Amino acid sequence: MNTRNKIKGVIYATIAAATYGMIPLFAKPLYASETNPEGLNPDSVLFFRYLFAIVILAIMIKSRGRSFSLNRNEVLPLMAMGAVMAFSSLTLFGSYQYIDGGIASTILFVYPMIVAVIMAIFFREKITLLTVVCCIFVVLGISLLYKAEDGATLNTYGVVLVLLSALFYAIYIVAVNRSVLKKIPTVKLTFYMLLFGISLFVIRIAAGSQLIMPAHWYNWGNLLALAVFPTAISFISTTKAVQYIGSTPTAILGALEPVTAVLIGVTVFSEVLNMRIVIGLLIIILAVTLVVSAGSINTYLVRFKKLFPRLSKKKSN
Repeated sequence: MNTRNKIKGVIYATIAAATYGMIPLFAKPLYASETNPEGLNPDSVLFFRYLFAIVILAIMIKSRGRSFSLNRNEVLPLMAMGAVMAFSSLTLFGSYQYIDGGIASTILFVYPMIVAVIMAIFFREKITLLTVVCCIFVVLGISLLYKAEDGATLNTYGVVLVLLSALFYAIYIVAVNRSVLKKIPTVKLTFYMLLFGISLFVIRIAAGSQLIMPAHWYNWGNLLALAVFPTAISFISTTKAVQYIGSTPTAILGALEPVTAVLIGVTVFSEVLNMRIVIGLLIIILAVTLVVSAGSINTYLVRFKKLFPRLSKKKSN
């Protein structure tokens, strides 16, 4: 890997993480509240976000001259994973109504840990001591976020929602990489995920959840921004980053997602940031980063040990 490509990869990974961390910036102002009675509900926000993103991705596929066709054995897995991704989005966006966006984004960042647990339980992948220790630290980090110094706690329902979102996203990652879907080009895969996923919101709206149209032009701007920045731009940048520097460094730089969300929450939405929350955030980010980079760390440790080979008993005597 030459230096220029490495720099490009880091830049793309940074853009991908930062733009995905911007979700609360565009989503929270859309919600109905005491100061914004004409706001939208999560179903409406996600319906329009998915709709706009589908159009953007369709244009991307068409402009590249790619085919929209699917094999028969790909349809049902796509429908299932589209539903899983939609549930992940719904629970995440629902959590923003109960807890701060920065904290929600940080808790969501535990999904690589859940992936490791799923792989160990269902695919018999070995869980290392590092993973176990990091899981304990993640629980510690969440507990620090959950209870403030004054004894006040986060909304339990909001925490459960974002943990469910992380679980659904982890299931999606494992399923896509363990099925026929891994052979589908990423842009096309994302397009059909959103296309099938939007059906969940259509069904919920038909069943009684109100579809609220944005009352002001700037709300349409927020919806379009949700489709462009944390969806299209983040996706394209992630793909480019993986091409230049690989999946592990890209995932490590993904720690900028919750950092961005926290900074936006503090500066834009006046969310509380004290030392206890900072420590909790850092513990979670560090633990997940260690798990993601475990392979690389082990490689470096092996190289380091080779610099100091142990003497055999025969020689030492």
